[in-house]
Amino acid sequence: MVIKKRILLADDHAILRSGLRYMLSAQEDLEIVGEASTGMETLNQCEALKPDLILLDLSMPGTGGLDVLPQLRRLAPAAKILILTMHDDKHYMNQALKNGASGYVLKKAADTELIIAIRAVLTGEIYIHHSMMKYLLDDVFTGKNPANFADLWDSLSDREQEVLRLVALGFTSAEIAEKLILSAKTVETYRARGMEKLGLRNRAALVHYALSRGLISGE
Repeated sequence: MVIKKRILLADDHAILRSGLRYMLSAQEDLEIVGEASTGMETLNQCEALKPDLILLDLSMPGTGGLDVLPQLRRLAPAAKILILTMHDDKHYMNQALKNGASGYVLKKAADTELIIAIRAVLTGEIYIHHSMMKYLLDDVFTGKNPANFADLWDSLSDREQEVLRLVALGFTSAEIAEKLILSAKTVETYRARGMEKLGLRNRAALVHYALSRGLISGE
């Protein structure tokens, strides 16, 4: 029996929500459990339904998606939040990721790419629409001077560097453990220690850092 992931659709366009419901409900592992057209409705539905994923538009009447993001994180800390927006703008993306979003997808990609993005964030990955990857090279996200990155990175052990590179590339702890012939618990220790040394709080920040340092490619 397939355990369906519960999704809350938050967008003020009823026609778009209808199209998304039709497309996503056709997936055997996904289930639409609620819809919202405003920020306040999204908060109420989130609290009542406890979805696994919130598909969140940034531009809604009244309180918008960016404004409710911190509250959604508090109401449903285990839920993943995937931004689906028309805004091809680095400021919106950086603010969304900084406030707890797990991904950023443009509405022009609301087809099979959206399904890929949903499944990616549900497994703990960060998903950024390919046209937005270039913005991750900006220093806005962490607010750090790239000139300081070398000193921070050099403070890591070889193992910590190996593990964080692989984490930034999207490998899971189990996959990294197999690749480096370590236990998953040891991988998590290296990851936590390395993230703490770099002052990074989540994988989105790590991806930005790795791209800025040239440790991984944004292509």
